[in-house]
Amino acid sequence: MAKVKKAYFCQSCGFESPKWLGKCPSCGEWNTFVEEIVTKSSAAPTSFGLETSKPLRIDEIDLEKTPRITLNSGELNRILGGGVVPGSLILVGGEPGIGKSTLSLQIALRTHGLKTLYVSGEESAQQIKLRAERLGGNNSDCLIYCETLVENIITQAKHTNPDLVVIDSIQTLLTERIDSSPGSVSQIRETAAMLLRYAKESSTPIFIIGHITKDGTIAGPKVLEHIVDVVLQFEGDSNHIYRLLRSAKNRFGSTAEMGIFEMTGHGLREVDNPSEMLVTQHDSQLSGIAITAALDGNRPFMIEVQALVSSAAYGTPQRSTTGFDIRRLNMLLAVLEKRVGFKLGAKDVFLNIAGGIKLADPCIDLAVISAVLSSNLDIPISTDICFAAEVGLSGEIRPITRLDQRIAEAQRLGFKRIYVSKYGQKGLNIPDGIDVKFVCKVEELFRSLFGKG
Repeated sequence: MAKVKKAYFCQSCGFESPKWLGKCPSCGEWNTFVEEIVTKSSAAPTSFGLETSKPLRIDEIDLEKTPRITLNSGELNRILGGGVVPGSLILVGGEPGIGKSTLSLQIALRTHGLKTLYVSGEESAQQIKLRAERLGGNNSDCLIYCETLVENIITQAKHTNPDLVVIDSIQTLLTERIDSSPGSVSQIRETAAMLLRYAKESSTPIFIIGHITKDGTIAGPKVLEHIVDVVLQFEGDSNHIYRLLRSAKNRFGSTAEMGIFEMTGHGLREVDNPSEMLVTQHDSQLSGIAITAALDGNRPFMIEVQALVSSAAYGTPQRSTTGFDIRRLNMLLAVLEKRVGFKLGAKDVFLNIAGGIKLADPCIDLAVISAVLSSNLDIPISTDICFAAEVGLSGEIRPITRLDQRIAEAQRLGFKRIYVSKYGQKGLNIPDGIDVKFVCKVEELFRSLFGKG
C-alpha cells in the first residue's frame, strides 16, 4: 500500500522541508513554501535498462557510433551541436507567445522522414490542426496526442515507437504516483524523471516545453534544469519580430552558440544573415547612430547602436537604455566627461540597440561612446564606419577577442573603416578592402572621427 506523506516545497528551487519555513535555506527566497501531498510508490523503477548493473572500467565501455538526428532547422542543428543526440532530453523555455510551441510544431511538420509524437496538454487536436495549417506543413509522420497523464504518454510512445517526442508543456503533466496538482514542484520533478528514464531506455529524444516565471527563470524546481541534457532559452520582445535562441546548457555541444529567427505569419523563419537585418538602411546620414561588430557565440554580426542626447527638461537628467546595461552606460558617460571634457551631467541620454537585441559583448562600448558623441555634437558618423573595442575606466581602448572574425564580417558587408584597439593588432590578419584604424584613447577616437582636439 502506498504511503502518503505531506511535505513543504519551495516553489523557487524545489527544496523540501517537513515543516513550513519563512525563508528557504537553499535559495534564500521568502514565503515560497507550499504544502503538497506526496505519495511514495513502492514500485518506482530506478534503472535505465542498461545492460550491466556493475561498475565498468571506462576502457571496457563500448561506444556505439549513433548518428545525430538532423532536423529541418539549420539554426537549431547548429545550436544543438550538429543535430539531436538519440536519448537526449531537451528543455525549451521562454515567455508566452515567444515561439516555443511554434518551433516544436515546425520541427514535427517539416522534418520529413522523422516520426514525431506531439503531445499537448494545453490544446485540443483541432486547435493544433488550425495552427499546423497556418504554419503550412503537412507531414503524415506527425502524430498528435492530447494527454496530461505521463503514464499514458509513455505507453503510447512505446506503442507507436516515434523517432522524436515533443511535450507541450511539462507544467501540464501529472503522474498517479504523486497526489498533487499539475505544475507543482513534486509533479514537475517526478514527471521529468519518468520521461528521462523512457528517453534513456528507448534512445528516443524528447523536447520539453517549459514555462518561465516573472523573473525570467524556468518555472518549477531548479533540479529540472539539472535533469535534462540541453536547456534552450528563447529571448526577444513581442513588439519585435526577431527571436534569439540561446543554449544555456548542452552536454553534447557548445553553449556559445546562438540562433536568430524572425516571427512571421507562417511561423519562425531562420535569419541566415542577421547583419543585413539588424542594420537599418538610411536614405540620409543621421547623427547618434554607430555600428558595432558584435559576436555572440561563434557568429559575428553587425548591430546598430542609437543614441539621443538632449538637455534635461525637468532638471534631473534621465538615463534610459534598451538592450544595454544602464550601469555600463553611466560608466561610459563618466569616462566621456572625465577624459574628453563633455558635460553630460545635465543632459538626458537615451540608448537603444536596434532590433530588440540584448547583448553583453564588451565590444559595444566603443560604438556607444561614438553614438553619444555624434548625437551630442549633432554630427553624423559615416555609414561605412564601424567599431569593435572595449573602453576602460581610464579612457583606454582595450582589445577584444576574435577580432579577425569581426573585421572579416565588416569587410564582407561593405564597411570601409573599422576602429579597434591599438593593443590588439599583434598577429592580426587584415583583409583587403577595409581600413583598420588603431586607437588607444577615447580622445584619439574623438579627434579621428570629428576632427576636433
